[in-house]
Amino acid sequence: MAAVPATGSGASGTSGPPAAVPLLHPGMAVAVWEWKNEFNCWKPYSGKVSCYIEQCMQAHQNQKGQRAAPGNVNSICLGQADPRLAQYIIDIPNMVQFRQDTGTVRNVQKTLYPPKSAPGFGVCWEWMNDEGSWTTYEMAVSNFLEMCSTAGQQFIDLGCRGYNYNIDLTSLVQINKTSGFKRKIQRCVGTPYPLISTAGPIHNGATCSCQQCLVSGGIGPILSRPRHSMINQQSSFASHGSSQLSAAASFVPYPKPSLSGTRSGISTNGPWLPSAPSPAAGTISSNGVSSTSLSVQLQRHNKVHQALADTISDPEQIVKKYVDKMDSPPGEDCIICMEKLTVASGYGDMTQSMTIQPEMVGKLKKCGHSFHTLCLLAMYNNGNKDGSLQCPTCKAIYGEKTGTQPDGKMEVYFMPHSLPGHPDCGVIHIVYTILPGIQGPEHPNPGKPYTARGFPRHCFLPNNSKGKKVLDLLHLAWKRRLIFTVGVSSTTGEVDTVVWNEIHHKTEMCSNTSGHGFPDPNYLDNVLAELVAQGVTEDCLGH
Repeated sequence: MAAVPATGSGASGTSGPPAAVPLLHPGMAVAVWEWKNEFNCWKPYSGKVSCYIEQCMQAHQNQKGQRAAPGNVNSICLGQADPRLAQYIIDIPNMVQFRQDTGTVRNVQKTLYPPKSAPGFGVCWEWMNDEGSWTTYEMAVSNFLEMCSTAGQQFIDLGCRGYNYNIDLTSLVQINKTSGFKRKIQRCVGTPYPLISTAGPIHNGATCSCQQCLVSGGIGPILSRPRHSMINQQSSFASHGSSQLSAAASFVPYPKPSLSGTRSGISTNGPWLPSAPSPAAGTISSNGVSSTSLSVQLQRHNKVHQALADTISDPEQIVKKYVDKMDSPPGEDCIICMEKLTVASGYGDMTQSMTIQPEMVGKLKKCGHSFHTLCLLAMYNNGNKDGSLQCPTCKAIYGEKTGTQPDGKMEVYFMPHSLPGHPDCGVIHIVYTILPGIQGPEHPNPGKPYTARGFPRHCFLPNNSKGKKVLDLLHLAWKRRLIFTVGVSSTTGEVDTVVWNEIHHKTEMCSNTSGHGFPDPNYLDNVLAELVAQGVTEDCLGH
């Protein structure tokens, strides 16, 4: 499969609709079908092939339960969509791609993006390999490049995506940070990826391909940093240069989830299998686990939520609080509606306001990015409406961001064991418990039930100074309802279920078979960065 182009290249250049940032389409999403290559990277099929796969998958779903239905098949011949892929068949029940002449089997998956993202317009970015042919970037990278290009950035550091490259959009080259070697890149526009309906919120970006995110996670990571720390980041694009894929940088394939759609709350692969005792201050259990801990019960009407609710005022006043009015707007695009700032907002017909006119332009006070004020109001009204605002360009947070995490309990235990890579300290054991319930007004489908798969969930930190700092910040993130949310499972497709919310946790204690264990020397720094992206910083701990 590696020798066959994964996407159909269109005309290169900068023409074509740009990718937009706002998440104003809660009922629709773009489906990108992908296959996993030998370097454990997810490579997108072309828009045309993805449309065909989605069509077949929908037909297969509609035929489920129909005994001896005509045309009822469990496989997809990709050659029907692209003759170059005639040797490839997708096995629907096992979600794998099979190559008929070699017997090679590769995993496949579907990733959801917002309708106005790069794949929604058929946009992809490619780099030239050693043979002089074009290779498609991973879709998350293509979408990131398109967003940066739309925002007017000319020089892009892919380090935030986990790769050792800079991109110069002026010269259309990729530059290896270590060697300085340059490769040509190009922007292509082909068949748009299929637009499908979905019942849950769609985040801006591709889902993480790790077990934690695929089995129980939401759709889409944050775009400001990679999901995993890789020991050899260059190896993610191993064919770019002479560096070889490090065994330490690759991920082991994950075990299949159980048929029930749940997974065990803890995976240690070690001799000690901890239980989750009830917290009892000052006691030591027979297995050596100290249950001297904090236990945070999160309830919808507790004092924390009441305090947050008291700070929320009129949406128009919230937006005006964080922006300065601009009498002479710059001649650039508003990246929310994609109209020039010198003309009226594109959301003038959809967002009504008594005090904000469609022509008004505001500059965010902290970061200085400019938008139609009405576009900011539309973005705020489409979000959690918690009194905070997040810049769609740089992700700077104004106010105190809160989430939509359901009621639950966070417990912490301290154990005398050590984690791989941290032999000089003990273990912090976090247990999250959330039960099924009924969605509130802040959730995708108020009044409907939500499920809670795989709880209680067990997570681990080293019990050192930085680990304790992360624990304090996770405690604050929990109180702000930021660790979980209600959304769509990206693997099972289950809607209205509790999923992770873009703050990674380590769920293995004695191994790292899933990419969510130890050793991982960069994990604590990475999770601190993820917490900062949610507005949870050390400065908040003193309040």
